[in-house]
Amino acid sequence: MVTRTRFDDSECPVARSVDAIGDWWSLLIVRDAFDGSRRFGEFQRSLGVAKNILTARLRTLVAGGVLESVPASDGSAYREYVLTPKGEALFPVIVALRQWGEQNFFAPGEPHSQLVDRRGGHRLRALEVLSADGRRLDPDDTTVHKISTR
Repeated sequence: MVTRTRFDDSECPVARSVDAIGDWWSLLIVRDAFDGSRRFGEFQRSLGVAKNILTARLRTLVAGGVLESVPASDGSAYREYVLTPKGEALFPVIVALRQWGEQNFFAPGEPHSQLVDRRGGHRLRALEVLSADGRRLDPDDTTVHKISTR
């Protein structure tokens, strides 16, 4: 079996974030949690993922503080998975992936799900990266600065 490379001590925030989320199943679980899934069976039906894989990903997301396992809201013996504040902070990431997917993987007019504002029913405006003074930034407008602890 191949040993997974860990990035939890990397100096790069992107590498640490990817390490915490793990893989595509985890991101899809988080997406489904935003869409209202709470129980193991709901995630399993939505994703069609094997139960052992889903169990492992849910455990990882709970251990990483992205989801919390809580008693079922209906008082039954079941457990439910809810987003923590750390998990809710992934909302812009999920929106960015959705918008990138809509732009790059669907033909014009091809049907797909859409994320809309509950209040007005309108599609969301495209996410933008802005500078501290409000200017729109492109990749050429940014650079990475390593922060020394010395």
